[in-house]
Amino acid sequence: MNPFAHTDTHTEVIRRLDLSKVPQGSIRRFWLHLISDGMGLPVYIPVIVARGRKDGPVLGITAAIRGNEINGIPLIQRFFQEVELDKLAGTVIGVPVINIPSLLIKERNFIDGTDLNRVMPGRADGSNSQVYAFRLVDRIIRYFDYLLDLHTASFGRVNTHYIRADLDDPICREMAILQNAQVIVHNLPSDGSLRGAADSLGIYAITLEVGSPHTFHKGFLRSGLTGIYNLLCQLQMTEGAIELPEARPYICKNSYWIHSDSGGILTVAPNVGELVYAGETIATLRNIFGDVIKEYTAPENGIVIGKSVDPINQTGGRIIHLGVLE
Repeated sequence: MNPFAHTDTHTEVIRRLDLSKVPQGSIRRFWLHLISDGMGLPVYIPVIVARGRKDGPVLGITAAIRGNEINGIPLIQRFFQEVELDKLAGTVIGVPVINIPSLLIKERNFIDGTDLNRVMPGRADGSNSQVYAFRLVDRIIRYFDYLLDLHTASFGRVNTHYIRADLDDPICREMAILQNAQVIVHNLPSDGSLRGAADSLGIYAITLEVGSPHTFHKGFLRSGLTGIYNLLCQLQMTEGAIELPEARPYICKNSYWIHSDSGGILTVAPNVGELVYAGETIATLRNIFGDVIKEYTAPENGIVIGKSVDPINQTGGRIIHLGVLE
């Protein structure tokens, strides 16, 4: 019998994660009650817990902290459908959707207009988004030992498969390399993000970025699952061999966006994952009549981590996300 196959009517409502409610060798689903809406109705987030037959670390996997970044949802679903509890030591906790209010209205930011991934760890007596963030961290995130936080690009942009991690921390660096991503970017976690909140609690955390918003990318399932199982093997939470990538990832010491200084119709030349060189043309800007206004060039050598795919580009719009190689 599949321990994952049971109806939603059996899903328990909780206000705080309690791993003692999950027997060893089982999977449980919960609705975590974080806040109430304007009519006093509860707002729940889904939580899935797989507890192995042996003790071990706690790995958390989270997705959709922004309402349009949904690519991690099917990855978490697939993992919990196929995880083998008899071979699992420790616990894996999945949160397929963090930002439920924004997911339902198909918006990126929280319902008060705030980016939820910039107010972590929140405040117990703060604004709508701050209270939501505080309760999320306090009631579930703090119980993790390790965190994989799944993201995508935003509207009008696309990313290569890349990782944000504090590469000065040897454990986070190893976690990042195990994901078999194309690019890994050194990025400190002190920016109000969920990763930053986790780091402040002593949780080893990395951010996975891949694909476009409001879309499921089937190709990510294979590489994403491989990364999860690689990490489980490394943490001795499961048996098996680590699957190495065909090519080593590009390691970037930093990254930044190149912006336009005028508005117009933008064509970005390189694809994500391509190397560009100082002085190389990366984009062309035209006016509405089709005349070339300006050509943009790469200020230095690097790799294209992300790019704009929206041709209508206002002044200050993003062009490419450039990673500067180590």
